Amino acid sequence: MNPARVIGLAGWSGAGKTTLLARLIPVLVARGLRVATIKHAHHAFDVDHPGKDSHVHRTAGASEVLVSSARRWVQIHEIGDAPEATLPDLLRRLSPCDLVVVEGFKRDAHAKLEVYRAANGKPPLHPGDPRIVAVASDEAQPQAGVPVVDLDAVEAIADLVLTLAEPMETALARLEEPWPS
Repeated sequence: MNPARVIGLAGWSGAGKTTLLARLIPVLVARGLRVATIKHAHHAFDVDHPGKDSHVHRTAGASEVLVSSARRWVQIHEIGDAPEATLPDLLRRLSPCDLVVVEGFKRDAHAKLEVYRAANGKPPLHPGDPRIVAVASDEAQPQAGVPVVDLDAVEAIADLVLTLAEPMETALARLEEPWPS
């Protein structure tokens, strides 16, 4: 396995990042890649539910709960009042893979493909973010200055992702440099 490469999908809420990622992952996996994803949530979320043993453990005060089966394992880490984990922190926790696709973290300094949908009514991100290396859009972006591909051209998007993803070490170094907010 080659060292992991990293690319983000950035865009406003409702642009279709998750929908695109759900279509993109099978294409990348079919090309023989082991793909990991990191998803940023802007709100409280839960992966276990009342009545489940893991939820009982966590609500009883466990700071970390690991649930394992023959098919998967998941680790739940409570941070309480500690700062939110940074993208470099999360990248370092991943198991070996070929490609990491980061959904969200749009203000971080890693290479990103912008997902832009005109109906969202929001301005494109790429004019103000030099780390956007390509755009997947439902309309032409003639002033983009980076490759632009149709949002529905998933094979072409996969090609761009594989061409423009940066090595993990490069992404980590860039993410740890000071970056304007």
